[in-house]
This record gives sequence, structure tokens and C-alpha cells, in this order.
Amino acid sequence: MIYFISICMISYFILLVLSLIFFFFSLSFLMVDYSLFIEWELLTINSNSIVMSVLFDWMSLMFMSFVLFISSMVIFYSDQYMEGDLNLNRFILLVLMFVFSMMLLIISPNLISILLGWDGLGLVSYCLVIYYQNVKSYNAGMITALMNRVGDVMLLIAITWMFNYGSWNYIFYLDFMKNDFYMQLIGGLVLVAGMTKSAQIPFSSWLPAAMAAPTPVSALVHSSTLVTAGVYLLIRFNLILNNSLSMFLLLISVLTMFMAGLGANFEFDLKKIIALSTLSQLGLMMSILSLGMYKLAFFHLLTHALFKALLFMCAGSIIHNLKDMQDIRFMGNLMVFMPLTCICMNISNLALCGMPFLAGFYSKDLILEFVSMSNMNILIFLLFFVSTGLTVSYSFRLCYYSITGEFNFYSFYSLNDEGWVMLKGMMPMVFLVIFMGGSLSWLIFPTPMMICLPMSLKTLVLIVMFLGAWLGYEVSKFSFNWESFSLKNYSLSFFSGFMWFLPNISTFSMNYIPLMLSFNLYKNFDQGWNEYLGGQGMFQVMKESSKFIQFLQNNNMKIYFMLIVLWLIILFVFLLVYLNSL
Repeated sequence: MIYFISICMISYFILLVLSLIFFFFSLSFLMVDYSLFIEWELLTINSNSIVMSVLFDWMSLMFMSFVLFISSMVIFYSDQYMEGDLNLNRFILLVLMFVFSMMLLIISPNLISILLGWDGLGLVSYCLVIYYQNVKSYNAGMITALMNRVGDVMLLIAITWMFNYGSWNYIFYLDFMKNDFYMQLIGGLVLVAGMTKSAQIPFSSWLPAAMAAPTPVSALVHSSTLVTAGVYLLIRFNLILNNSLSMFLLLISVLTMFMAGLGANFEFDLKKIIALSTLSQLGLMMSILSLGMYKLAFFHLLTHALFKALLFMCAGSIIHNLKDMQDIRFMGNLMVFMPLTCICMNISNLALCGMPFLAGFYSKDLILEFVSMSNMNILIFLLFFVSTGLTVSYSFRLCYYSITGEFNFYSFYSLNDEGWVMLKGMMPMVFLVIFMGGSLSWLIFPTPMMICLPMSLKTLVLIVMFLGAWLGYEVSKFSFNWESFSLKNYSLSFFSGFMWFLPNISTFSMNYIPLMLSFNLYKNFDQGWNEYLGGQGMFQVMKESSKFIQFLQNNNMKIYFMLIVLWLIILFVFLLVYLNSL
């Protein structure tokens, strides 16, 4: 056990120190607007050089510092959360591999090294999702891996297409990409790759399924690593998105945001509610990115990473204390039993809702005001604000179910707030959630953005928040659930809460039907007539023939005498036929 703790602690300290170093470097790079492009030639064969490229600018350094900081806190937190696990050593190594893959993706200006990091994330995430080794985990791992393979294939096609341009360093071609038709094709491929990793419609179903992973992994995956890789890639490729691609991405991302917000209000699994909130926030990042505000998307990416990691840590602490119970209907009145955890959870929930002066407010409010100021059509505008209201609604519904009300669990045994290691991992995150929003807004936007809105639109965000909080209270009532899950309304509730049947579409039609078809073909052809008329039949005939010849060769004298007699009879018959013919 001491050995395992030491691995946790060593990883925690190394990641924390690296995070602080990268953060200070990012500040210095940001102040002087400095970028560092490093090329390391690995191999040269016949004028073909294999080069490893690395790009350090304020964006990559700051994102790396955030990823490393959240990873260090998650590893520290895992020390207690995973204390009963015999393979803690393996778990920490997998998490470190995951973080390393993300680092490789962040600093790569080259499509080949991006693919290495991208595939590393996909592979290690599969290993982490199936970590608990039950049927549910295996299914979730398979759907996660297969959906991410679509993005990998898109990147591979983009890599082959970039053969035409002489280098895979896309950073050289960003200005050229705006006008060239074939570069727009690469842009479309990268866009689909980003959509698969960041789980936009129709690739959304893997994200709630990936909740089968241990909670510390969820905290890491849903805050700053796997799901944000697609957003980060598109931030890097922001110049390539022309008008048609941007409009397509805007529609898809806003629909994703609305779908996730609606689904979370009908969900009872604690981790799935938070996963759907991640999906909603990813839609928000993608939508503002499609409007051309890549810095704003990056700003929300960072603030979201902080409060989402904290939210998952609080959820993990509650699940750990409730003996692995994730259903929010069994919770209630937790503020009495777990006050510190509930304080952290409330702070992160309010940051998610966009409560003024917490981390989420600075990015989310700016995004919504920018949308109000831009010339969007009424559908996009409504979906933006309705989705924001739904976010507040499911967050408050979660609070009403778990933190207030009656305690509904079947055992009071060891329900306390004494997971000190977990709390110590959560406390630094709380301070960042409170203070980092304002600090980042001053750093990333040193000159204030000019927003000119009438009073009605300026206060619309707050009005939507209050309406969402009231809706969350109404939705959390027992009478609402009784009505919505009755036979009269069950179809509508099922459709709303089941992500518009996306899990069924992506599992049943994509996996089940082709697998059953191939199984039937295999049974009818490969194991049917082909078995007797094809290769197996020939094999049987040749085997029997060779066995018979071997029997003849290896047997005793009587066989030879019989063969001689047979041979003489044949000769005699031939002789008679010949004589008759004369």
C-alpha cells in the first residue's frame, strides 16, 4: 500500500510542478505575444526528412498547465477513492499515459503527431472505460472506441490529402486554407474528426456511456482531456472554417446543446446528469467557435475544465460514501451529512449555471451577450437561451434531489464527510473555480470587448437563469415524475430523456444489424455448403486419399500379392480385348 501511495504522491507532485512552470511560461508568452516553433529532425533518407515539430505559444502552454493541474488533483483524489483497488498502480499509469497523449496533441502543429496523441487518447480511454470489467463497461468501451475511430479515419484521410502540399505542418498553410477548395475539404474532414471527439450529434451517445469508467477518470475525461480534444483541434484550425462549414457546425452544436440539456432533466443517474451537462457545454464551445470567436471558445474551455472537474470530484465523493449508489432518488439532505462536499458541489453547480462572479459567468455571459449582439436567426437565438435555461434547470434539480429534502438511502452506515484526502484534492479546485474566471478574462481579453445591448437583452440571461431555477424546482417534485413516467406521457419522456434515440441508432443500427447479418452469412455460407464444396471439402478428400495411399504403402505382403493379382487380371483383360480386335 505504501508503494502505491508513493506512486500517487510522486505523480501528483511532478504534475503539479510542471503545471505551475507551464502556467508562468504561458503568462510570459502572452505578455510579449511570443511563439516558439521547434523542429527536431529524427531521420533523413534520400532527401526525405522525418521531423518532430512542437509549437509552444500562450494557448498551448496555458491549456497544458490546466490539464496538468487537474490531472495532479485527480491523481491525489484517486489515492483515497480507489484505495480498495488491487491494481491502483496500473490505474495511475493509465491515467499518466492518458495525460501524456493529451500533451502530445496540444503541442503538435503537425497532423501526424496530432494523430499519435489522438489515437493515444482513444486507446487509453478504452482501457479506462472497461476498467471495472463488467458487461456494461465492455459495451460502453466498445461504443467509445468505435465512435472515436470515425474521427481517426477522417484525420488519416486529411493526412493523405496533405501529401499534395509538401508538409503535414498544417500551421504553415492556415492562411492558404481560406481560399483553396481542396484545403476546405481538409477542413471538412478535421471538422468531422472534432465532432466525433467532442461528441456532437450524431456521435453523442458515447459520452454518457463512457461514465462506466471510474469517477476520477470521468473527472479528467469530461473536464480537460478527451472531450475537449475536438474543440481544441478546431480552435487550432479556426481559420479553415468557411461560411458553409461554420453554419453547419453552428446548427449541429446548438442542437447538441439543446438535446443534452433536455435529456439531463429526465435523467436520474448522478454521473450521467453531469456527463450530459458536459455535452451541453461542448455544444456551447463549438457554437461560439463556429461564430469565429475562437479565443472566447478557448476561455470557456478553460473555465469549464475547472468547475466540471470539481463537480465530478464531488459526485465521486458522494458515490463513494453512499456505497457506489448513483441514483439521485436515493439521495437527499446530504448537506447535513456531507457539508464540505455539498459546499464544493454547490459552488461548481452555480459556476456551471453562470452565477455572477464565479468562473463560468465570465465566459458564459460573454458568449450569450455576443450571440445577442450578432445577427443570428431566431431559431439559433432561442436554442441558445432555452439551452441555458435547461442547464440551470437540471443543475437545480440535482441540488433539490441530493442536497436538500428527505434522506432516502437505506443505510446511515459511515455516511460522513471524512474523506480528507478527497477533500484536500477538491479544495484547490474550489479556489480556482471562484477566482480564475475573472483572472483569465483579464489575461485573455486585456482590452474589454465592446458589447452594446438594450436593457431587455442585457437582463435576458439573468431572467433565463431564474426561470431555469424555478423549472428545476418544479421538475424535482415527485408529482412531476409520477406524471411524466406514467403510461400517458411515457413515450414523450422516454424520447426526451433518451437523447432522441441516439444510443439506439448508434448501437442497434450500426452494430447489431451488421453483426447479425454477418453472423447469418457465416452460418449459411462458411459453415454451410461452402464447408463441403469449398476448401474444407477439398481438404477432406485429399486427407482421405493420402490416408488410403499410406495404408497401401505401409501394409504387409498380402496387399502386394493382391495388387499383383489385380494387375495380372487387368493385363489379361487387355490382352483378350486386343486379341478379339485382331
